[in-house]
Amino acid sequence: MAMVRPRPGPHTAHAPGPSQSAKENNRLPNDPSAVQSTFAPLRQPVFRMLWLAWLAANMTMWMNEVASAWLMTSLTDNALMVAMVQAASTLPVFLLGLPSGALADIVDRRRFFALTQVWASLVAVLLAVLSFAGALSAPLLLVLTFANGITMAMRWPVFAAIVPQLVARQDLSAALALNAIAANMSRVIGPVLAGALLAGAGSAYVFLLNAGLSVLACVLILRWRSEPRISALPGERFFAAMRVGVQHVQQSPRMRVVLARIFLFFLQATSLTALLPLIARQVHGGGPGTFTALLAAMGGGALVMALNLARLRHRIGRDTMVYLGICVHAVSAVVVVLSPTLWLSVPAMAVAGMAWIGTANSLTVVAQLALPDWVRARGMSIYQMALMGGSAAGAALWGYVATLTDVRTSIIAAALLGPCLLLLTRKRGAGGTVDEDLTPATPSGAAPAPVIDIGPDDGPVMVTIEYLIDPANAQAFNAVMQQTRLARLRQGALSWGLFRDTAQAGRYIEYFLDENWIEHQRRQERFTAADIGLRKRRLAFHIGAEPPQTKRYIGQPIGSFSDAPPD
Repeated sequence: MAMVRPRPGPHTAHAPGPSQSAKENNRLPNDPSAVQSTFAPLRQPVFRMLWLAWLAANMTMWMNEVASAWLMTSLTDNALMVAMVQAASTLPVFLLGLPSGALADIVDRRRFFALTQVWASLVAVLLAVLSFAGALSAPLLLVLTFANGITMAMRWPVFAAIVPQLVARQDLSAALALNAIAANMSRVIGPVLAGALLAGAGSAYVFLLNAGLSVLACVLILRWRSEPRISALPGERFFAAMRVGVQHVQQSPRMRVVLARIFLFFLQATSLTALLPLIARQVHGGGPGTFTALLAAMGGGALVMALNLARLRHRIGRDTMVYLGICVHAVSAVVVVLSPTLWLSVPAMAVAGMAWIGTANSLTVVAQLALPDWVRARGMSIYQMALMGGSAAGAALWGYVATLTDVRTSIIAAALLGPCLLLLTRKRGAGGTVDEDLTPATPSGAAPAPVIDIGPDDGPVMVTIEYLIDPANAQAFNAVMQQTRLARLRQGALSWGLFRDTAQAGRYIEYFLDENWIEHQRRQERFTAADIGLRKRRLAFHIGAEPPQTKRYIGQPIGSFSDAPPD
């Protein structure tokens, strides 16, 4: 499936057109954990406008989740069905995250972002109509909740890819904190509005308000005028883009650690939010007001933490923030369900919200800084799949445990699981090591033009590079080549290998394969400053009089040769 429209260049792919100074700042290898003003990114009009769109979009998400979860308690008293509301809303992200991320990297991000809100408004209108008609059943509500979850599956990767292009590198952490503030403002405002409408009018009016907010978000997005730069290369193919995205994440040690951490955290933490309607109804004997108060307290705590994230993370580091967040959330969840009074459960929910945002935001920063721009939407979509996969699995798991036992036992079991998994994986860290400089860069020395006719889809392309090194440095050279292998595969190479010459000590041949000639050229556009640095380290081992010899070969189909015998 080929995308026929030209793709913007990898250096400014669908860039929203920040000022030149912002572009230059984006190239600085500043420590994004340094203390920056939390509100600094809002000084940029484009970021401010899209941030408001993000706020409105998240409000619709939370309002829909509150209305659907509470409506489900009136349709059935089955704990598993109630918990499955959250599973249904997050499962689309797990199933559709990667295709959505691939599309966000190869099509116009502005239009794609706007389309997500059109979909959200259509689903909200359908929910309102069925709710007014009294035609909603528990299974149908789950289906439509799943349809609404598709909105998040489409929206989150594209916005995650846009943000680092809107702000300078040193403001990235503040921008992500502002996104968290928007999410948690919506987590407070959305449930309050939904709760008021649920108590005074009914769920149908919540869905109608969602439709209106989705339209407003769409209008704000369409006001953004991006400044794409057209690449000389055709757009990536859809399935090839997905393959390269998965391969990049697989070959990134930091991304593998972050994916494991975010999945395990949400597997633990989702028990509290998934069973919150039953905690409000069964544990504390309340109605929509109790449910709204608990949910708003969690959002309020998260909002307070988001405002102080930069300073706190600068003092204790990202890894420590993650470890503390996991443990504090577990303790807070236990307090919520064991507390004899709502007056203790509400502040415990606020602390749980603080722990939740501290952990999730720290891991999100690590993921953003581990991904170059050309693959950012795909990488963040996989990150989102891990997050929502853990959330959906946790909702189903702890809902099932609650049906076998009770709500309190399920929450306590989830709380115990988190710290236990942390102890088992403590040696893996949280990915908060020194950040690489992934600024786009152009490798020096243009490849010679081919002297034979080569079509865009001809391939595979094999590249060989010959090194001559001092045998005494073989071990250090091998260590650098191990990093080279990961870098080549992250750029999209199909395979990689390193061979020693049996007739000459210190002579090595590196080879790697690209899928076709276009992918070979596209890989040249995927270089970053970190790749240039790694290349310099490789070349430092070469002791030959001339630079390492590079050769390129194009695959030759056997069938293209004549089968006729020679004269």
